[in-house]
Amino acid sequence: MQIEITLKSSPDGDYSARDLGFLLHKHPDFVHRREVAQGVAHVFYPHIGDDEATAVLHLEVDPVGLVRGKGDAAGLLEQYVNDRPYAVNSLLAVTLGRVFGQSLAGKSKDRQELADRALPFRLRLVPIAVAGGAEIVERLFGPLGYDIEVLKLDDSGQREILDVTLTATLRLADLLCHVQVLIPVMDNAKHYFVDMAEVEKLLARGGDWLPRHPERELIAWRALRRRRELVHEALDRLADALPPEPDAEIDETSIDTETVLEQPIRLHDLRLDAVCEILLSEGAKTVLDLGCGEGRLIQRLLRAHGIDLVVGVDPSIRTLETAARRLHLDDAGQALRKRVQLMLGSLTYADRRWQGFDAAALVEVIEHIDPNRLSSLELSLFAEARPRLVVVTTPNRDYNALFPGMGEGKMRHADHRFEWTRAEFAVWADGVAGRRGYVVEISPLGPLDPIHGAPSQMAVFRRESA
Repeated sequence: MQIEITLKSSPDGDYSARDLGFLLHKHPDFVHRREVAQGVAHVFYPHIGDDEATAVLHLEVDPVGLVRGKGDAAGLLEQYVNDRPYAVNSLLAVTLGRVFGQSLAGKSKDRQELADRALPFRLRLVPIAVAGGAEIVERLFGPLGYDIEVLKLDDSGQREILDVTLTATLRLADLLCHVQVLIPVMDNAKHYFVDMAEVEKLLARGGDWLPRHPERELIAWRALRRRRELVHEALDRLADALPPEPDAEIDETSIDTETVLEQPIRLHDLRLDAVCEILLSEGAKTVLDLGCGEGRLIQRLLRAHGIDLVVGVDPSIRTLETAARRLHLDDAGQALRKRVQLMLGSLTYADRRWQGFDAAALVEVIEHIDPNRLSSLELSLFAEARPRLVVVTTPNRDYNALFPGMGEGKMRHADHRFEWTRAEFAVWADGVAGRRGYVVEISPLGPLDPIHGAPSQMAVFRRESA
């Protein structure tokens, strides 16, 4: 199985196609052989000219060597009789990184200006196993700007075997990154164990193209072998990497909009005071502050007697640094360090460190989460961590009509993904409580209007088994 990389140049161009050797760090006059874990990799140039040059990475797989000494867990038939020796798959994707590592990093000792430049490449994958056929190839590579040619070689198995040619003008490093990520995705299989390190590799190789890819969910599910917790982590971090929408640019004015609107009624202080009162009255000694922001709730809890430990969790390193300064953790004594901890984390990814806490608080947090990710928050918090008490506050959209200058459909903060009415919040809270073994009580926060209710709303979940 092999990858063919072809570079073209024009007669009046400022580079030669022969420079492909410099870009791949492999001299065209030699056959390069390297033993890898998957077998033996060969790089050679079947054609080299000034106007066009082609390099081939050919992987000769040792199918017996792949399973030797690994027991019979997969069964002899699956181990020895399969398509691995002849179909391009994750074996070749791994080999690509071993053989063309510097090219993947965008480095060229002698032609760095070409490594940094978009050039006309043609890449051929043959034969390649694709779960989903030509349609999947189009969905994966079409949004990246490739012209695609597909020839079907065999369709008698679980995956179609194809001959795929991709043509585009782009940097060689981008071309190789696309292929390395998407080969296992097309195959929908990996030959090695997938863990959190694979999430880091996926995000690193995805660069700035994967967050924008319309099929990023398909890519994450297949690349991470449908490991739900890993997929959710990857998708959350990809969403964080997306730029804000054009009509939601966050500047100093938009950041302060919510504060300016709510300041006359001191709503932020009212929320924090109410949450603290609930936590203390319920006897919580260990508290998770999820989406802790700059640490204002933590400050209040540390002043109270009876709180043994507060852990603040936030997905932003910069925000956690601000919280650490506010709490004076850099010069804190041993006693304070035992009572407060800050950790980086995603609120929609189950984290074992959250288990065993008396209570969790989410103060004006859920409205910053995409609605389709709330089910992941429900799983990570109410199904996995399962504190005996959970306190959630969120804006009441009904009340927005009373804020000066709030137009129809506008939200209080540019980063809000939604704002719920009282009825919508009650439906969500009742659903979570019923599904996860909690009882919930909802109360208003702030001055009450007879028609629109209070500006904010609070749900207190109590675990039934507690």
